[in-house]
Amino acid sequence: MLYALVRHLHVTCVVISGCGFLLRGLWMIRRSLALDAPWVRIAPHIVDTLLLASAIALVVVTHQYPLEQNWVTAKILGLLVYIGLGTMALRRGRTQAVRIASWLAALATFGYIVSVALSRNAAGFLAWL
Repeated sequence: MLYALVRHLHVTCVVISGCGFLLRGLWMIRRSLALDAPWVRIAPHIVDTLLLASAIALVVVTHQYPLEQNWVTAKILGLLVYIGLGTMALRRGRTQAVRIASWLAALATFGYIVSVALSRNAAGFLAWL
């Protein structure tokens, strides 16, 4: 029961976080003032905190620890790449071209992380080829 509840929270946060990043990227491309809204700056931190907390809870509940399970390690490494690319896309990219390229790479990385989670294989979607 606990596993199902935590997993549901985790998956819900993944969807909300991914959709939010997609939307913020589109706003970035359009140079929308919506990016400056207070809720747009605060909500991702709340969702991502819940996402991280639920991920840690899943690791503890399932006993599938990083470095013991290569697919969990791959998800964590992918997450670090995703965070770096997302930061370049939405904050630190010096030009619009760098921001868009970083955003697209971050979306591909997000897809990889999801495919690793679904397949429980470190190769993710590459294993399906």
